[in-house]
Formats: sequence, structure tokens, C-alpha cells
Amino acid sequence: MLGATKVYFIIFGLLTITGGIVGYVKAGSVISIVAGSISGLLLVAAAFLLPDHQAAGLIVALVISVLLTGQFVPKFFSTHKVMPAGLMSVLSVLGIVVAIAAWLRK
Repeated sequence: MLGATKVYFIIFGLLTITGGIVGYVKAGSVISIVAGSISGLLLVAAAFLLPDHQAAGLIVALVISVLLTGQFVPKFFSTHKVMPAGLMSVLSVLGIVVAIAAWLRK
């Protein structure tokens, strides 16, 4: 289970970093690149903590997923745009589910 969890959070982190870069390139949004990079790096770091430090990795991944959910779900409901708000909403909620499921199985 932790192997799949690790892969998910690596992919989620890389997509978050990529989204921040795209937001910067398309809209010149400095906040996008800063927030996307920090969030993405923390998700990747959480993934690499998982084998040896399961609790720390899962807590970091869960907190970042909750924060991203709080940012993107309301944005999706107000804009109804699939990119980036819809995709990030789905990935963030899924991140919460994955982290909790991994915690319950540890």
C-alpha cells in the first residue's frame, strides 16, 4: 500500500510544481510558481519520507492535501473551470483519501 501511496504523492507533487510553473508562464502569477513549488516539493518530500518515517510523511501529505483542497475546491465551484481548479480539486481530495487510507493500513 505504501508503494502506491508514495507514487501518488510524487506524481501529485510534480503536477503541482508543473501547475505553478504554467500559472507563472501563462498569467505571470508569481504566487502560482511560489505556492506550486513549495506545495509540490513538500508533497514529494512527504513521499520520500514514507518508507522510513510513515507518520511524518503521511501527516505532511495530508496537511498539504487539505490546504490545497481548501484553495481549489471553492475556486472550482466559483469558476467551474476544469483547469487548473477542477484538476487540483480532484487531486487534492484524492490526496486526502490516499493519506487516510494509508494511515489506517499502517
